[in-house]
Amino acid sequence: MKKIELEIIALSHSITQTHSYAVVLGEVNGLRRLPIVIGGFEAQAIAVALERMQPSRPLTHDLMKNFMNAFNVDLMEIVINDLQEGIFYSKLVCISEHDTVEIDSRTSDALALAVRFSCPIFTYEHILESAGILMEDGNKKKKADITVDEPTSASREEISRLNLEELQALLNDVLEQEDYMRAIAIRDEMNKRKK
Repeated sequence: MKKIELEIIALSHSITQTHSYAVVLGEVNGLRRLPIVIGGFEAQAIAVALERMQPSRPLTHDLMKNFMNAFNVDLMEIVINDLQEGIFYSKLVCISEHDTVEIDSRTSDALALAVRFSCPIFTYEHILESAGILMEDGNKKKKADITVDEPTSASREEISRLNLEELQALLNDVLEQEDYMRAIAIRDEMNKRKK
């Protein structure tokens, strides 16, 4: 089967399930999108890597990458290879100096590792046919337009009332609490004001 390359184009709250997030994958050089519902911790793990944040301690996926690097195992690609009853199945294609191994993985974990290893993400036509959404040409987002968990109006209002010094202190606090989703919103507000 021919593989179709995807890229992460959005990460936000899921509109279909509470306490969940949706990662939206876009077909490279195409108009189809593949939304996948994931948990909050997995969304945070993906967001931290996308935003190139450096946690004070390694997150689980950072630990996995460090472990793989220590034993000279590289993640070559991930493949979203099946869809059954609304659940996506994925595999990690890993390579060492002696072997290539495919490892079963939850799709959210596979995506968190793909971002850390900067490896390609693939799926198959039948999965895009079954769960994909066709976007109009004018709605096509580029990879650089990644959005991460829009903050609530209350937290936006709180952030907008603070000066840069207070924002920096709040950023330090939320990073200490490992609340990376909120840290991203604060960092974006600080960058907006500095422009």
